[in-house]
Order: sequence, then C-alpha cells, then structure tokens
Amino acid sequence: MDATIKKDGLGPLFDKLGYDILAPVRNERVVSFKKVEDPADIAWDHSNAVTPPKKLLFPQTEVMYTFDPETITDKTPEPVPRLILGIRPCDARSYRILDPVFSSDFEDPYYLNRRKNTLLAGLACAEPGPNCFCTSLGAGPFDTEGLDLLVVDLGDDLFFRSVTEKGEAFLSDNQELFTQAAGKEARVEELKAAAEQAISRHVETADLPEKLKALFDDPVWDEMCQTCVGCYVCTYMCPTCHCFDIQDENMGDQGRRIRVWDSCANPEYTLHASGYNPRPGRKNRMRNRILHKYQYHPENHKGQILCVGCGRCIDLCPVNNDLVEELKILGGV
Repeated sequence: MDATIKKDGLGPLFDKLGYDILAPVRNERVVSFKKVEDPADIAWDHSNAVTPPKKLLFPQTEVMYTFDPETITDKTPEPVPRLILGIRPCDARSYRILDPVFSSDFEDPYYLNRRKNTLLAGLACAEPGPNCFCTSLGAGPFDTEGLDLLVVDLGDDLFFRSVTEKGEAFLSDNQELFTQAAGKEARVEELKAAAEQAISRHVETADLPEKLKALFDDPVWDEMCQTCVGCYVCTYMCPTCHCFDIQDENMGDQGRRIRVWDSCANPEYTLHASGYNPRPGRKNRMRNRILHKYQYHPENHKGQILCVGCGRCIDLCPVNNDLVEELKILGGV
C-alpha cells in the first residue's frame, strides 16, 4: 500500500498512535535519535545520525538487574510499543543483521523485547553521504530490507510505502489521516534512480571473504595499521558492532549488574587474567576487526557481511583511515 501525508499533518497521527515515537533530532550540528512529541522537531534533511540507532535496541549502557543482600531485581525492559521514524535504510538493515546475534544461540530478552515491539519506518536517502557505499553490500539508498515502511521526503509531503504486514496494518489503521499516493510513485522512482547514481564509492565484496583467508600473516597489515590511534570510534559508531562487557557495581550493600559497549580495538578486550594478550598490538586488533566483519561473520552467518556501507567509520576517523580504500588494497593483494 502507498499513501502520503502532509508533514504538518503528523501531529494528529502522533496523537492517535499513543506509543513512543523515536526520530532524528538536530542539536546544533549533531543529529541523534530521541523520543519526540512534536513532529516539528524531526530533522528530515539530515544525512545520517552520528550515533547509530542500534542504541535504541542495544543501549551503550544498560542495567541488567540490581541486587542487595536479600533480593535480585530483574531490569529486563517492558515490551513498550515504539515507532522508529526516519531511520536510514542502512541502519534498518543493521537490525536485520544483529537479530541472529541476539537470538540464535541464546535469546537476549533485553534486545528482543525492544525489537519485537518496534515498528520501523525508514527514511530513504535522496542525497547519500560522500562516503556511503551501501550499494557494494547489496543494498541501496531506498532499500527496504528490515523495514516495515519506507518513507520518502517529497517536500511538504511524506510518501509512505508498506513493506511488511505490520506496515500495511499501520497504514490501514490510520488511513483517515493519509491520502492516496496516486501520481507520486513516478517521483519516488526518479529520486531513487538519482540517489543510486549519486553513490560514488564502490568496493568489490563478493569474493572478499575468500580472499581474506590467505591474508592473516600478510605484511599488508603492518603498513595498514600505522596511522591508527586506537580511539575505537570505528567500532562504537558502527551500526553492526555488538561486543559488550558485563560489570558489577556496588555501593555499600546495594549493587547492579550492567552491560556496556566494548570494542575489539581495546587492548584490554583480549587481555587474559594471566597477563597474556593474544592481540597485543594495534595491527592484531585492526586485522581482527576487518576479518570479523568480512570473513569470520560471513563464514558463521550464511555469507552475511557484518557491514552496511554507512560510511560512519570513514567520516568519523580522526586520522582519515578509509575502510573502502583498505578493502580495495586487501582485495588486490
């Protein structure tokens, strides 16, 4: 089903829905996802949020339970219905990649309670960023994988296209607030074609997992790691990185168990209690990060590369390390 709604008509829709709406909001120059009540706060013209919206399902810091000498209190989040409006297709695709990580070997209730009760309305990228390379990963700026609804910004109007049954039900249940999209489909296709043409960065990934198998001991890693400063921004800001640490904190007889994002770029990530570290140098950690995304994960998850081509790691690297160029080098060794 296709439908349109005026941006200034979102207020009645928000009032009717009655559940949490999370959308991109601009604070000076930084865009991040926050709970919104006023549709005027939504940043429709952003390239992408700096911090990936994986934090909405997998928070950077999360209390798992609290405890004292007498009781343990579970802090598993309640299944509250939510609409994530304005998520980019690459970030929505990252949810689909993360789903088996949190559900295959063990069902993680913290992630899954949020995931099962979240409707995803993705905002198509009419103007992709300069370092986007999602088309190299089998996706695109108007990709619908992982979405319930695809939203296209048409200026004063928003075009909605249902992708799943949940998305179809959303439009059907609120049809009195939408209008028919007749005549708008052609404009959507024009914007889609222009957006795909605007993506200038490409890297061949089809054979990369197989090629990387032979490169573990290659000297290319010694040269590639020279400029890395070990800041971890490439992992913390990655929408598919999912490593975490679990820690206990206490004050007096009150305590809590928390989990926090961790990074394989952290020297302590593989540090043994004995003091031995199997990845002692920056080269070892950079190699692991790339091999995990482009070799190990595809081997363990039916060929699925652990990357969506959002370009954040390139945009945010303080020393301008470029993953696309690194992958081209590795693919050509």
